Amino acid sequence: MQKKILIVDDDTRNIFALTAVLKAKGFSCISATGALEGLNILATTKDIGVVLLDMMMPDMDGYEVLSRIKENSVNHPPIIAVTAQAMIGDREKCLDAGADGYIPKPIDLDILLTALNTYLK
Repeated sequence: MQKKILIVDDDTRNIFALTAVLKAKGFSCISATGALEGLNILATTKDIGVVLLDMMMPDMDGYEVLSRIKENSVNHPPIIAVTAQAMIGDREKCLDAGADGYIPKPIDLDILLTALNTYLK
């Protein structure tokens, strides 16, 4: 069974663009337009192979989401922080908060595909 990619982003344009590109590359995607919806999907869907998590969302930021996932789940899928925050130290901040990977926006497709292929093996 192919593992799904969960895209959690409050901007539906980002979800649409990512989903279109990833489906064209043969990946299966599901999405959430908010942190709580993403946490619910993660808790109720067993075949998620990786999470692409926007770090700047209005209802709950990605750092809080990471904290909740880490405290509520031992066997969670890899989580890649996807963010427009690309200043010095932001990558380390995301990784220190519990993200397994970090990809700045605008997303470099080659970097994303390399990360996905690593985590979905």
